[in-house]
Amino acid sequence: MRFLAQLRFCCITLVLVMMPLFFSFSGATVLAAESSGDGQVIRAFTEAQRAAELRNAIPDQRKHLILFVMGIALLICLLTAAGLGVAMAIYGKKVFVAHTIFAGFSVTLAIVHAVVAIVWFFPF
Repeated sequence: MRFLAQLRFCCITLVLVMMPLFFSFSGATVLAAESSGDGQVIRAFTEAQRAAELRNAIPDQRKHLILFVMGIALLICLLTAAGLGVAMAIYGKKVFVAHTIFAGFSVTLAIVHAVVAIVWFFPF
């Protein structure tokens, strides 16, 4: 019973930490490929799509905000995993599963944060 309470607490905390991330991303657009035939028709479609892309482009300030929220969530996951590790190692608490879950989410979020930052800001 105690394990289920710890698991429930871990899941609720994780949902509250990750929820802002899910709502901060906007949908990505897909580029249309141009072919050599029927140039005028395809050009009309691609020009319309490029104009829509420019309207839907994420400004740099929003990108920084998304990365900031991801960084805050990453810090919360890291501190939670570290706190659970200390509680497990020093005080003998049975929180290994919760510690492992938060450590996994920390690593995953760190990788996603790095990849998104490189994709958005590497060419400067």
